[in-house]
Amino acid sequence: MTAVHTSSHRTGGIRLRTPSTDALAAASRSFLTQLAQLGLQHDVDTADGPPSLQDGVEISFHLRAELAEKWAPGLDTAGLTSPSRPQPDQPHANANALDREILLAMLLSPVGFEFAGHAELASAVRIRRNLVVAARQTALAFHTTEVDRPEDCWRYDEDSGFTVRPGHALIASLQKATQPDTSGKRYSFSCYRATEYVILLAIAQELEFCNPALLDGLQQQWERRAIASGQFHDVFLREYGSMQAPLPPRYYVPGDRLWFRNPDAHSSDVSGYEGSWVFYLGGGLFTNFWKREQPYTLTAKCLELFHWRHATYRDAAGELRIDEGIVEERVKASMADPAQVAQILELMLRLREPRGVYQSGGCIDTSREYPRGVCPGSADLVLPAA
Repeated sequence: MTAVHTSSHRTGGIRLRTPSTDALAAASRSFLTQLAQLGLQHDVDTADGPPSLQDGVEISFHLRAELAEKWAPGLDTAGLTSPSRPQPDQPHANANALDREILLAMLLSPVGFEFAGHAELASAVRIRRNLVVAARQTALAFHTTEVDRPEDCWRYDEDSGFTVRPGHALIASLQKATQPDTSGKRYSFSCYRATEYVILLAIAQELEFCNPALLDGLQQQWERRAIASGQFHDVFLREYGSMQAPLPPRYYVPGDRLWFRNPDAHSSDVSGYEGSWVFYLGGGLFTNFWKREQPYTLTAKCLELFHWRHATYRDAAGELRIDEGIVEERVKASMADPAQVAQILELMLRLREPRGVYQSGGCIDTSREYPRGVCPGSADLVLPAA
């Protein structure tokens, strides 16, 4: 089998935990085979877990320290690989490049990604790949107060939210709602609800492959009642990093959902401009659902949020609004002045402050989110009782 380096116990990275040493050996062999297929077999350290665990045994995998410092100094994952969009003549090559970047970023993580065997890890990578592909294809109409969906496959009720009409598959309905290449129209979403649809789509596509029974449950759930907001987070997502133990400001894994906070007290009072929910696409880029052909760099996103404060106005009804045209002009002018960019980034790349505090914090959140496990026998994604 492929050669790997052995190191003393380290935190973070990728951890496989199984009930027995035989199961752990099998999971490790499968993962090492996956690493070899991606050309990473010589770049990984392994470390045994604690000698005594109540629920089994574990092993951890990390990118070798000298490579981590070379490829992602300061845990800046933007340079792990250049971004690539799927091409019709090279789907497998580009999928492998994205899988490689996902695994490299996870192997670098200061917080351990734990999986109940290799099947769950492989599934998690596929879901993240699905997320990135779906997010790149998503294009929406931004609206803070109005929403709509394709009426042939969606219906709305105040108590149950937007649900899928019986006879319409959830996956196709989600694609039609978020991907104008499928529907021919852009539908109105808030950025937060849009991220829920993309996450749900990525999970459903993986369930079609690995757990059809859970996909059937998901279909029934969305025919009955949508899961949204706080409950969506609790049911479908894990969160890593915290206010007490923040992630590095430039550390992201492709497929992460994250929030950029608007650190300006005045402009954050504008509905829809409290912050911005996005996905990390890899290669240093973040989603732009309103102009998908122009994904954000970290610098561009920071400049946009910074200049919201310079574009506020009161409409005829006295409501506080933001003029996007002014924001675009300000960002363009800032981009032409390297000294101004550096000054803005020094402020915006600080970690965000707690809710309700606006003193000297930046726009960077302390945590990221990613989908729960979905494989039969090890899934921790549990739908609420009917």
